[in-house]
Amino acid sequence: MEFASTYPTRFLRTYVRFKVAGDPVYAAVFDSLRGSADRLLDLGCGVGALAFYLRERGYSAPIAGIDHDRRKVDIARGIADGDQSLTFQTADVRTVRDFPPTIVLLDVLHYLTDAEQTALLGEVAAAANIVIIRDAVRDGSLRYWMTVGQEALSRAGGWLKAERLNFPTRESIERPFRDAFRGEVRSMFGHTPFNNYLFVFRRSSAGITNA
Repeated sequence: MEFASTYPTRFLRTYVRFKVAGDPVYAAVFDSLRGSADRLLDLGCGVGALAFYLRERGYSAPIAGIDHDRRKVDIARGIADGDQSLTFQTADVRTVRDFPPTIVLLDVLHYLTDAEQTALLGEVAAAANIVIIRDAVRDGSLRYWMTVGQEALSRAGGWLKAERLNFPTRESIERPFRDAFRGEVRSMFGHTPFNNYLFVFRRSSAGITNA
């Protein structure tokens, strides 16, 4: 993707290119948002790769990103270069209260306690019409343990600033959305050994199905 070339260092340019090329979640999020014109909130936005990817693919709705790592938010702001439809803010996702109709959480929940995960998902479910979540689920599989190991290495290296690792179960992710949303769940392994799944919830009265 061309936007990767706008990042300020070789490391970031390589990192973003690798992420977008190797991680199927970017295209999956874009496909899930087809036809939507609602404001989008990217919780845990990092350096803004999802927002810039969506823009390059033609998604034109306003996008706000929130991340607790000021270094990454400052990088995203620099890439946005004053575009008022792309905003990035340093904040703790646990303190957010203003939720727009569309919310994306990619690899965020496993940094929260059980109670924090429940509270955040409950507030999101009460406010949003579309919720897209990608996370590794805790199921005891080899993929799960490989995910735990990779995350631990990222924390040790300083790229990820996280208080803990606490991966959710599939049940704990789905529970807040069962009554009012139609849901789709599918694996998001790509060419990785990690235990990632994509959850797409749309407000409705239908149930949750496997894709």
